[in-house]
Amino acid sequence: MLTPMQPSAKSHSRLLVAAPVAVVCIALAVGGLPRLSAHAAVVKQTAALSVPTVAVVVPTKAPNQQSLVLPGDVEAFQEANIYARTSGYLGRWLTDIGTHVHQGQLLAEIQSPEVDAELAQARADAATASANFDIARVTASRWEDMLKNNAVSRQSSEENVSAMKAKQAMLGAAQANVERLRQLQSFEKVYAPFDGVVTVRNVDVGALVDAGNGGTPAALFRLAETDKLRVFVNVPQDEATDVTIGSRATLTLPQFPGRTFAGSVARTSGAIDPASRTLRTEVDMDNTDGAVPPGAYAQVELALTSPGAALSLPANTLLFRPTGVQVATVDSKGQVQLVPVTLGRDFGTRVEIRTGLRGDERVVVDPGDAIGNGQAVSINTHPADAT
Repeated sequence: MLTPMQPSAKSHSRLLVAAPVAVVCIALAVGGLPRLSAHAAVVKQTAALSVPTVAVVVPTKAPNQQSLVLPGDVEAFQEANIYARTSGYLGRWLTDIGTHVHQGQLLAEIQSPEVDAELAQARADAATASANFDIARVTASRWEDMLKNNAVSRQSSEENVSAMKAKQAMLGAAQANVERLRQLQSFEKVYAPFDGVVTVRNVDVGALVDAGNGGTPAALFRLAETDKLRVFVNVPQDEATDVTIGSRATLTLPQFPGRTFAGSVARTSGAIDPASRTLRTEVDMDNTDGAVPPGAYAQVELALTSPGAALSLPANTLLFRPTGVQVATVDSKGQVQLVPVTLGRDFGTRVEIRTGLRGDERVVVDPGDAIGNGQAVSINTHPADAT
């Protein structure tokens, strides 16, 4: 027979058994849930890190004009050595180096008595030939008149006409010799062929002047036109097609810091030099004040104009692969697509893209070498943070 205290003892024993189980469950819950949460966070973070975050840019329109700085050689617009055309001794010179002269101005006088004597003799010979021709002409005219009346034979008349023509030819030769010596005598005075500055004087009074009859002649003066200058630059082959006649050019010289000189492209050689692969280009500049001396070195900045409207990208978007230059674009699905492109002009931090892009692509900045087609990426919406 059970006593009233037996149910209470059973409940107490059950409570004693359930309490440790509850404690264990609570301990598992307290220790396990954070582990499960941390594991889920690790899985989520791993999944996020498996999709790299990239910064993208959109291609922009490349500028039509580009400044190209090249070294240039400054030369006189025209320059010539002045030689003597007649031999003799220098009587006097009237211009020294640095003298500004005008076209037709007398530079020097040469004394050539031999030429003067030859000219006098030639004029005497021409006078003699003229007198002989007059006599022959009158005689031939008379014989032709007598031939009309059959007073003389035809042969005699024709002989006198032929003699008259021979005298006429001799007169022409004598007159030509006079003209030749007269021109030679005129070369005793040396004149400036154009406006310019005398840069070299090689003779003094009394010096023997050789016109080249006995050897190589020496130049008396060197004359340079400095009011206008030619500046020659060699444009690389890549930019040769962008050089246009009339394009603006700006010159700077080391002896004039902070000062620039304006010029324009006047002409090009029209052919690439096979040795240097450059286009010889001439820039004309006004030098009325004579500030820039011929023979100087200058830096020439050319304004090149590109006819086609191309795109440009930062230089750090390019991938140089064995198959060629490529860029990594991100499509609407967030996947990478490698696009081959053709490069154009180099702007320093940016480069011209001539073919391969439409202009609305999202191009990855600083793509890794392992990036490939179809790779999933996440676009960084904070470009400043990405930079």
